[in-house]
Amino acid sequence: MSTTVFLTGATGYIGGRLLRRFEEGGRPVRCLVRNTSRLASHAPTTELVQGDVLDEAVLDAALGGIETAYYLIHSMGAGGDFEATDRRAAECFGRAAHRAGVRRIIYLGGLTDESGPVSAHLKSRAETGDILRASSVPVVELRASIVIGAGSLSLEMIAALVERLPVMVCPRWVSTLTQPIAADDVLSYLEAAANLPDRGSETFEIGGPEVMSYGDLMRAYARLRGLRRWLIPVPLLTPRLSGWWLALVTPAQARVGRALVEGLKNSTVVRSTLARERFDVVPRPLSTALTDAIENGTAARMFTDTRVALVDVPPAQAFGPIRRIGGSAGYYFGNALWRVRGAIDRCAGGRRISWTRRDPETCVPGDAIDGWTVEAFEPDRLLRLAATFRLPGRGWLEFEVTPGPDRFSKIRQTASFDPRGVLGRMYWYGILPLHGLMFGGMLAQIAKRARRPATSK
Repeated sequence: MSTTVFLTGATGYIGGRLLRRFEEGGRPVRCLVRNTSRLASHAPTTELVQGDVLDEAVLDAALGGIETAYYLIHSMGAGGDFEATDRRAAECFGRAAHRAGVRRIIYLGGLTDESGPVSAHLKSRAETGDILRASSVPVVELRASIVIGAGSLSLEMIAALVERLPVMVCPRWVSTLTQPIAADDVLSYLEAAANLPDRGSETFEIGGPEVMSYGDLMRAYARLRGLRRWLIPVPLLTPRLSGWWLALVTPAQARVGRALVEGLKNSTVVRSTLARERFDVVPRPLSTALTDAIENGTAARMFTDTRVALVDVPPAQAFGPIRRIGGSAGYYFGNALWRVRGAIDRCAGGRRISWTRRDPETCVPGDAIDGWTVEAFEPDRLLRLAATFRLPGRGWLEFEVTPGPDRFSKIRQTASFDPRGVLGRMYWYGILPLHGLMFGGMLAQIAKRARRPATSK
């Protein structure tokens, strides 16, 4: 059986995904987390230790018997003097790892060009690696540029900017060179680092196959999203002013985003070939990384409308009206409005909707139901429809039935919309007043029909 690895940062973006990889591979993991409830769902091979990396007594106990420890934490999102906090955390961890006899620390740092002034964020990442190495425990440090993956902060900021601004007056940093890497490739490097031959402390620069400017990265994202965007560079917006500008456009990412933007003045390009020589990892192209991230969705884009109803019938009976939806059965509420929507679609150049379905009682993925295509179908449990109406984005309508309390069944109805640019966002907010009427009325009628005896349907 594989030896247990020690993992910090398991509730973070990279650490959480690395934990899932270990669990899927059956590798035993011991996680240090401040709040164990944030990892309530985990595999039997995962052990949770509650504590803080600044508490050396907790670290001494948690690191006992560990040979490989992953250090994947930083304090940038906590605000305040994150550099000092990161410094103290690395010192505590290094001392505890040395006392416990840990044979290797694996650390994910950041790429930077040290020929000029370095931002506080990147300087702190480099300093953390130096402090860990000073513990005398061998450190494998992986230095990466911008990470491309669904949910990564870097991509979330790019998505928010490109989705919301048709014309961007851009600061000088849009011409800074970077070497993006897919999140899955970062995970592959981290996982493989545990199996490297013991050669003491080593540093590896990792990146994808393409070097480009941040402006090129934004344009590549826009192309894949089918958006036309204009980037107008000006010399006046410094990184600090860019941080304030970012706070206006993407307030949800502003606190951490400002620290990241400070680092965009530094080129983050791989200059060493050592990672290619020592690792059996072939990084995927940017187009593949972006496509995967877009298909998996990002928080900057998706809108949802979720409603729930409880019905005192078994799940199979509750699902009955759902599997019959559309065609001659209609949508149980506002059918005239649905037909008006189809007429508008036709006038806008869309296809003519036949308002029929292949089978009135059941369906399979790929079936056409009026202006929808069946994307997923599980009898008595799930129906997900993808919109084929003309939309400034992509839309879905999903119904899920699960057993509820006291022999009730829970019907969950979710309308999702992935807007394309400003027009898509305007469309969603423009029809928002209709959501309560149409979706609320639809779910109420589905619940009403579910309660009827089968002979009366």
